[in-house]
Amino acid sequence: MTLSTWSSPERPLSHHEQIVRTLGMEILSGVLPVGVNLPPEPDLLVRFQISRTVLREVMKTLAAKGLVVSKTRVGTKVQDPTHWNFFDADLLSWRVSLGLDDAMRRHLYEMRSAVEPRAAALAAKRRTPEQLAEMRRAVARMAEPGHNRRSFAEADLAFHVAVSAASGNPMMRSLAAVIEAALLASFSLSSPVDETALQQDVVDSHAAIADAIEAGDADRAARAMLAVIDSGFDRLDLPDPDAP
Repeated sequence: MTLSTWSSPERPLSHHEQIVRTLGMEILSGVLPVGVNLPPEPDLLVRFQISRTVLREVMKTLAAKGLVVSKTRVGTKVQDPTHWNFFDADLLSWRVSLGLDDAMRRHLYEMRSAVEPRAAALAAKRRTPEQLAEMRRAVARMAEPGHNRRSFAEADLAFHVAVSAASGNPMMRSLAAVIEAALLASFSLSSPVDETALQQDVVDSHAAIADAIEAGDADRAARAMLAVIDSGFDRLDLPDPDAP
Protein backbone atom coordinates (compact mmCIF):
# COMPACT_ATOMS: atom_id res chain seq x y z
CA MET A 1 0.00 0.00 0.00
CA THR A 2 1.51 3.31 -1.02
CA LEU A 3 0.71 6.55 0.72
CA SER A 4 1.19 8.69 -2.33
CA THR A 5 0.65 12.12 -0.84
CA TRP A 6 3.49 11.83 1.66
CA SER A 7 5.72 8.96 0.64
CA SER A 8 6.39 9.84 -3.00
CA PRO A 9 9.03 12.49 -3.73
CA GLU A 10 7.53 15.76 -4.88
CA ARG A 11 8.12 16.58 -8.52
CA PRO A 12 9.32 20.10 -9.33
CA LEU A 13 6.47 22.53 -9.92
CA SER A 14 6.16 24.35 -13.22
CA HIS A 15 6.23 28.15 -13.14
CA HIS A 16 2.46 28.16 -13.64
CA GLU A 17 1.98 25.75 -10.72
CA GLN A 18 4.29 27.80 -8.48
CA ILE A 19 2.21 30.92 -9.07
CA VAL A 20 -1.05 29.05 -8.49
CA ARG A 21 0.36 27.69 -5.23
CA THR A 22 1.59 31.09 -4.08
CA LEU A 23 -1.72 32.84 -4.71
CA GLY A 24 -3.71 29.86 -3.42
CA MET A 25 -1.84 29.82 -0.13
CA GLU A 26 -2.21 33.59 0.20
CA ILE A 27 -5.97 33.10 -0.13
CA LEU A 28 -6.13 30.20 2.33
CA SER A 29 -3.97 32.01 4.88
CA GLY A 30 -6.00 35.22 4.67
CA VAL A 31 -3.25 37.35 3.17
CA LEU A 32 -5.79 37.81 0.37
CA PRO A 33 -9.02 37.93 2.42
CA VAL A 34 -12.42 36.69 1.34
CA GLY A 35 -14.32 39.25 -0.69
CA VAL A 36 -11.35 41.34 -1.81
CA ASN A 37 -10.21 41.70 -5.38
CA LEU A 38 -6.88 40.23 -6.38
CA PRO A 39 -4.25 42.84 -7.30
CA PRO A 40 -4.70 44.39 -10.75
CA GLU A 41 -3.41 42.44 -13.72
CA PRO A 42 -0.43 44.79 -14.37
CA ASP A 43 0.74 44.33 -10.77
CA LEU A 44 0.56 40.53 -11.03
CA LEU A 45 2.38 40.55 -14.37
CA VAL A 46 5.23 42.54 -12.83
CA ARG A 47 5.30 40.52 -9.60
CA PHE A 48 5.53 37.13 -11.27
CA GLN A 49 7.24 38.19 -14.50
CA ILE A 50 4.76 36.34 -16.69
CA SER A 51 2.69 36.97 -19.80
CA ARG A 52 -1.03 37.74 -19.86
CA THR A 53 -1.63 34.29 -21.34
CA VAL A 54 0.03 32.58 -18.37
CA LEU A 55 -1.81 34.82 -15.90
CA ARG A 56 -5.15 33.95 -17.51
CA GLU A 57 -4.35 30.26 -17.09
CA VAL A 58 -3.44 30.85 -13.45
CA MET A 59 -6.78 32.56 -12.84
CA LYS A 60 -8.66 29.75 -14.58
CA THR A 61 -6.92 27.22 -12.33
CA LEU A 62 -7.75 29.17 -9.16
CA ALA A 63 -11.35 29.55 -10.32
CA ALA A 64 -11.63 25.81 -10.98
CA LYS A 65 -10.60 25.22 -7.37
CA GLY A 66 -13.37 27.55 -6.22
CA LEU A 67 -10.96 30.09 -4.76
CA VAL A 68 -11.77 33.05 -7.01
CA VAL A 69 -14.45 34.29 -9.35
CA SER A 70 -13.89 36.72 -12.22
CA LYS A 71 -16.49 39.20 -13.40
CA THR A 72 -16.31 41.73 -16.20
CA ARG A 73 -15.65 45.27 -14.96
CA VAL A 74 -15.45 43.97 -11.39
CA GLY A 75 -12.22 42.01 -11.38
CA THR A 76 -11.19 38.74 -9.81
CA LYS A 77 -12.52 38.34 -6.28
CA VAL A 78 -11.65 35.85 -3.53
CA GLN A 79 -14.60 33.52 -2.97
CA ASP A 80 -16.15 32.58 0.36
CA PRO A 81 -14.73 29.29 1.76
CA THR A 82 -18.08 27.60 1.13
CA HIS A 83 -17.06 27.61 -2.56
CA TRP A 84 -13.56 26.19 -2.01
CA ASN A 85 -13.08 22.65 -3.27
CA PHE A 86 -11.42 20.84 -0.38
CA PHE A 87 -11.41 17.62 -2.41
CA ASP A 88 -8.91 19.29 -4.73
CA ALA A 89 -5.55 17.68 -3.93
CA ASP A 90 -3.60 20.93 -4.33
CA LEU A 91 -5.93 22.96 -2.16
CA LEU A 92 -5.96 20.35 0.57
CA SER A 93 -2.17 20.02 0.59
CA TRP A 94 -1.85 23.81 0.88
CA ARG A 95 -4.26 23.79 3.80
CA VAL A 96 -2.24 21.07 5.52
CA SER A 97 1.05 22.89 4.96
CA LEU A 98 -0.46 25.99 6.57
CA GLY A 99 -1.64 23.88 9.51
CA LEU A 100 -5.05 22.42 10.32
CA ASP A 101 -7.11 24.79 12.41
CA ASP A 102 -9.79 23.60 14.85
CA ALA A 103 -12.59 24.04 12.31
CA MET A 104 -10.76 21.98 9.68
CA ARG A 105 -10.08 19.20 12.18
CA ARG A 106 -13.74 19.12 13.16
CA HIS A 107 -14.88 19.09 9.53
CA LEU A 108 -12.53 16.20 8.81
CA TYR A 109 -13.88 14.29 11.81
CA GLU A 110 -17.49 14.85 10.75
CA MET A 111 -16.79 13.63 7.22
CA ARG A 112 -14.88 10.58 8.44
CA SER A 113 -17.69 9.70 10.85
CA ALA A 114 -20.12 9.68 7.94
CA VAL A 115 -17.98 7.66 5.51
CA GLU A 116 -15.49 5.36 7.23
CA PRO A 117 -17.90 3.25 9.32
CA ARG A 118 -19.78 2.44 6.12
CA ALA A 119 -16.49 1.57 4.41
CA ALA A 120 -15.67 -0.81 7.28
CA ALA A 121 -19.10 -2.43 7.02
CA LEU A 122 -18.64 -2.97 3.29
CA ALA A 123 -15.14 -4.32 3.87
CA ALA A 124 -16.62 -6.95 6.19
CA LYS A 125 -18.62 -8.22 3.23
CA ARG A 126 -16.16 -7.71 0.39
CA ARG A 127 -12.57 -7.87 1.64
CA THR A 128 -10.12 -10.26 0.06
CA PRO A 129 -7.57 -12.28 2.04
CA GLU A 130 -4.86 -9.99 0.70
CA GLN A 131 -6.71 -6.88 1.86
CA LEU A 132 -7.24 -8.33 5.32
CA ALA A 133 -3.53 -9.15 5.46
CA GLU A 134 -2.80 -5.51 4.58
CA MET A 135 -4.87 -4.38 7.57
CA ARG A 136 -3.11 -6.85 9.86
CA ARG A 137 0.29 -5.61 8.69
CA ALA A 138 -0.72 -2.04 9.45
CA VAL A 139 -1.87 -2.99 12.95
CA ALA A 140 1.41 -4.85 13.50
CA ARG A 141 3.31 -1.73 12.44
CA MET A 142 1.30 0.34 14.89
CA ALA A 143 2.23 -2.09 17.68
CA GLU A 144 5.97 -1.78 17.04
CA PRO A 145 7.99 0.02 19.75
CA GLY A 146 9.95 3.21 19.22
CA HIS A 147 7.43 5.18 17.18
CA ASN A 148 7.47 8.92 16.86
CA ARG A 149 4.27 10.79 16.05
CA ARG A 150 4.89 10.72 12.31
CA SER A 151 5.76 7.02 12.04
CA PHE A 152 2.77 5.95 14.14
CA ALA A 153 0.48 8.19 12.10
CA GLU A 154 1.77 6.62 8.87
CA ALA A 155 0.95 3.12 10.14
CA ASP A 156 -2.45 4.35 11.34
CA LEU A 157 -3.15 5.89 7.94
CA ALA A 158 -2.09 2.70 6.16
CA PHE A 159 -4.76 0.82 8.11
CA HIS A 160 -7.55 3.23 7.20
CA VAL A 161 -6.50 3.30 3.54
CA ALA A 162 -6.53 -0.51 3.53
CA VAL A 163 -10.07 -0.55 4.93
CA SER A 164 -11.28 1.94 2.32
CA ALA A 165 -9.74 -0.19 -0.44
CA ALA A 166 -11.36 -3.32 0.99
CA SER A 167 -14.78 -1.64 0.83
CA GLY A 168 -14.82 -2.49 -2.86
CA ASN A 169 -16.12 1.00 -3.57
CA PRO A 170 -13.64 2.90 -5.77
CA MET A 171 -15.17 6.23 -4.78
CA MET A 172 -14.41 5.55 -1.12
CA ARG A 173 -10.82 4.62 -1.99
CA SER A 174 -10.47 7.73 -4.12
CA LEU A 175 -11.77 9.88 -1.28
CA ALA A 176 -9.19 8.37 1.07
CA ALA A 177 -6.46 9.08 -1.48
CA VAL A 178 -7.50 12.73 -1.75
CA ILE A 179 -7.54 13.37 1.99
CA GLU A 180 -4.42 11.35 2.88
CA ALA A 181 -2.42 14.49 3.66
CA ALA A 182 -5.09 15.87 5.98
CA LEU A 183 -5.54 12.49 7.66
CA LEU A 184 -1.82 12.13 8.28
CA ALA A 185 -1.64 15.62 9.78
CA SER A 186 -4.65 14.89 11.98
CA PHE A 187 -3.34 11.46 13.03
CA SER A 188 0.01 13.03 13.95
CA LEU A 189 -1.75 15.50 16.24
CA SER A 190 -3.80 12.80 17.98
CA SER A 191 -0.95 10.27 18.10
CA PRO A 192 -0.79 8.37 21.42
CA VAL A 193 2.96 7.63 21.29
CA ASP A 194 3.66 9.67 24.42
CA GLU A 195 1.57 7.26 26.52
CA THR A 196 2.36 3.56 26.25
CA ALA A 197 -0.95 2.34 27.66
CA LEU A 198 -2.93 4.64 25.39
CA GLN A 199 -0.92 3.54 22.36
CA GLN A 200 -1.79 -0.08 23.14
CA ASP A 201 -5.47 0.86 23.46
CA VAL A 202 -5.33 2.48 20.01
CA VAL A 203 -3.64 -0.58 18.53
CA ASP A 204 -6.23 -2.86 20.13
CA SER A 205 -9.13 -0.75 18.85
CA HIS A 206 -7.80 -0.96 15.29
CA ALA A 207 -7.29 -4.70 15.68
CA ALA A 208 -10.94 -4.92 16.73
CA ILE A 209 -11.96 -3.40 13.40
CA ALA A 210 -9.87 -5.97 11.54
CA ASP A 211 -11.36 -8.76 13.70
CA ALA A 212 -14.90 -7.68 12.82
CA ILE A 213 -14.03 -7.42 9.14
CA GLU A 214 -12.45 -10.87 9.20
CA ALA A 215 -15.58 -12.26 10.89
CA GLY A 216 -17.79 -10.69 8.22
CA ASP A 217 -19.69 -8.75 10.91
CA ALA A 218 -20.61 -5.49 9.16
CA ASP A 219 -22.41 -3.90 12.11
CA ARG A 220 -19.57 -4.62 14.52
CA ALA A 221 -17.01 -3.33 12.02
CA ALA A 222 -18.93 -0.07 11.61
CA ARG A 223 -19.26 0.42 15.37
CA ALA A 224 -15.59 -0.33 15.94
CA MET A 225 -14.55 2.13 13.24
CA LEU A 226 -16.76 4.88 14.65
CA ALA A 227 -15.33 4.25 18.12
CA VAL A 228 -11.80 4.69 16.74
CA ILE A 229 -12.74 7.93 14.97
CA ASP A 230 -14.50 9.30 18.06
CA SER A 231 -11.58 8.40 20.31
CA GLY A 232 -9.03 10.05 18.04
CA PHE A 233 -11.11 13.21 17.85
CA ASP A 234 -11.55 13.29 21.63
CA ARG A 235 -7.76 13.23 22.04
CA LEU A 236 -7.59 16.52 20.12
CA ASP A 237 -9.62 18.09 22.96
CA LEU A 238 -11.18 20.77 20.76
CA PRO A 239 -13.82 23.23 22.00
CA ASP A 240 -17.37 22.41 20.92
CA PRO A 241 -18.68 25.22 18.68
CA ASP A 242 -22.24 23.92 19.11
CA ALA A 243 -22.15 24.07 22.91
CA PRO A 244 -24.64 26.57 24.43
